[in-house]
Amino acid sequence: MPRRTLKKFLPHHSKVTGNPMIQKLGPRLKDPGLWHINRRSVSGAVAVGLFCAFIPVPFQMFLAAVGAVLFRVNILIAVPLVWVSNPVTMPPLFYFCYRVGLLILGHPADYQAFDFELSFEWLLHELRYIWQPFLLGCLVVGSSSAALGYAAVRGLWRYQLVRHLRHRKQRHSR
Repeated sequence: MPRRTLKKFLPHHSKVTGNPMIQKLGPRLKDPGLWHINRRSVSGAVAVGLFCAFIPVPFQMFLAAVGAVLFRVNILIAVPLVWVSNPVTMPPLFYFCYRVGLLILGHPADYQAFDFELSFEWLLHELRYIWQPFLLGCLVVGSSSAALGYAAVRGLWRYQLVRHLRHRKQRHSR
């Protein structure tokens, strides 16, 4: 995606660095690699953000920021991408992760049929049965979506570049 179109959708880096949670990352936020928009930084940020979206913890955005700093990828893309798993999409995504985990572990589809009840007691009782397939599924789906997102951004970026070069070549050959 060309720089001029992507930049208008991203907030200014001062808005992000002003967040008290993000400020805990300290002086590492001054690294220019966190704010650049290039093929490596954007594709890496998509991978980090998508992977962190499938980590079943409440502070996914902070984990995405830490991942962006560690891998020196665009923090403005990695952090908001974790909202792929938001309160509306989280139940079906995490159920899908659970089913993937069951499939990988070789458990039958009705392995642990349960009746859902929205209570803390239910969660504590059922968690001992579902935690292994659930966490394995989250790891596999998160890794797969990160790899697919990375490859898709790299491919789309290359496609745009080749298209731009062909267009420029045609323009100059006239």
